[in-house]
Amino acid sequence: MQPSLFISHGSPMLALQPGASGPALARIAAKLQRPDAILVVSAHWESEALRVMSNTQPQTWHDFGGFPAELYQVQYPAPGNPQLAADIVQRLQAAGLAATTDDRRPFDHGSWVPLSLLYPDADIPVVQVSLPSRQGPGLQVRIGEALAGLREQNVLLIGSGSITHNLGELNWRSTGDEAAPWALEFRDWMVERLQEDDLTALLDYRRQAPHAQRNHPSDEHLLPLFFARGAGNAFAIEHQGFTLGALGMDIYRFD
Repeated sequence: MQPSLFISHGSPMLALQPGASGPALARIAAKLQRPDAILVVSAHWESEALRVMSNTQPQTWHDFGGFPAELYQVQYPAPGNPQLAADIVQRLQAAGLAATTDDRRPFDHGSWVPLSLLYPDADIPVVQVSLPSRQGPGLQVRIGEALAGLREQNVLLIGSGSITHNLGELNWRSTGDEAAPWALEFRDWMVERLQEDDLTALLDYRRQAPHAQRNHPSDEHLLPLFFARGAGNAFAIEHQGFTLGALGMDIYRFD
C-alpha cells in the first residue's frame, strides 16, 4: 500500500537547485513501491469548488515570473489518467463532496517541481485535485479520507505546499539552512501536534499555533498537509529543513 506524503515544494528554483530536498525526495522514491499513478493536491490550484484534472497529456505550466530563462525550459511531460480522474470524482461524490472534471488544467509548479525530483522520468500518470482554499482545513481532511482507499490501488497521494510560507519575510540572499525563530516555533508546534495525532488542535492552528498568521498569511500552502493527514494515519518525518531563512522544506509521510 502506498502512503500519503506532504511535500514542502519551496521556490520554483528547486527544480534547478534541489539542495537537500532533491536527495531526500530521491531516497523516498527509492523506498516506495513504484506507484501506478500519482494524485497531487497543490497549493497552486485554488478553486471555489472541487475539480479533478482529466486531460490525457497535461501541459507544464510555468506559473511564476522573474526567474532565470533556464527554468522556463523545464518540462514535466507525465501523462494524465482520465479513468483515475473519473474514479476520484465518484469517490468524492460518494463522500458527499461535489466534484467535476477539468480536461484543460496544466500541471502547476506545486506539482511538477517536486515530481521532477521524486520521479524525474515523468513516466507515471499524474492527476491533480484542486484546492477549495476558502473552505479551510476541515474540508481537506474529508477529501483525504474520501480518497484514502486509492492507496490500496497503488496510487501515491501527495499534498504539495509548505510547512511555513511567508514570502514577504524571506531572505533571498540566504545561502544557509538557518531558520527564523518564529518559523521554527511554528514548525515544531505543528510537528508535535502531528506526533500526538491531535487533529482538534491542528484544525484550530490559526488560534493555537505560535506565529500562525506570520507563517501563513493565507491558508493555501498549509492546507495540503491536512489532505495528506486525512489520507493517512501514522506520522513520520522524512526530511526537515529551511531555506531562505523562513521557508520550511519539511516532508512528512502518513501510513
